[in-house]
Amino acid sequence: MKQYEEQLNFLQNFSHKDDFFQKITLYKELLEKFNAVHNLMHFKNIDENIIDSVKILDFHDLNNRKKIIDVGSGAGFPAIFLACIFLESEFFLFEPNPKKASFLRVVKTELGLNHVNIIKDKLQNHSSFRVDLITSRALMDVKPLINIASGFYDDKTLFLLYKGSEIYDELQGLKTYQIFNQGFRNYCLLKNT
Repeated sequence: MKQYEEQLNFLQNFSHKDDFFQKITLYKELLEKFNAVHNLMHFKNIDENIIDSVKILDFHDLNNRKKIIDVGSGAGFPAIFLACIFLESEFFLFEPNPKKASFLRVVKTELGLNHVNIIKDKLQNHSSFRVDLITSRALMDVKPLINIASGFYDDKTLFLLYKGSEIYDELQGLKTYQIFNQGFRNYCLLKNT
């Protein structure tokens, strides 16, 4: 776990670091078992992707975000790892793929993430409720994502989007955003105003 401590500055002040590392280890074991049978993902370096999921915390404080949606959760990036840190927040992971949703349910149970809700559906098919944060990792362009999230956000909701270099084109016409760059990754914090 040394690479996590070297690459994630927020861990220096994080009081539940050992628990976080135990959850990461268990997650990786579960993913290895499920991926061998169900081919959930093709990442070569799982640790890099876990670090990517929480690296935003080096740049921006998300502690006040208590109700969080992750759109297109896949195998759990970034929401599972954010949920391992923000134990007081309630997470709603939307994943319509049955195999991936099933994997997420196992992860939720095995990691003891009782504050995580797995919803095997597309966000736009679900009845809306207001949240503080909406995350998505390279699922779709920004404007269509904002559109399908209609009814889930208000002027206080923050979008946390994990994007590549195309983010600047996708943000044309939108005003209130911040981008934090880390290598290939652009972490975009957007308020839809």
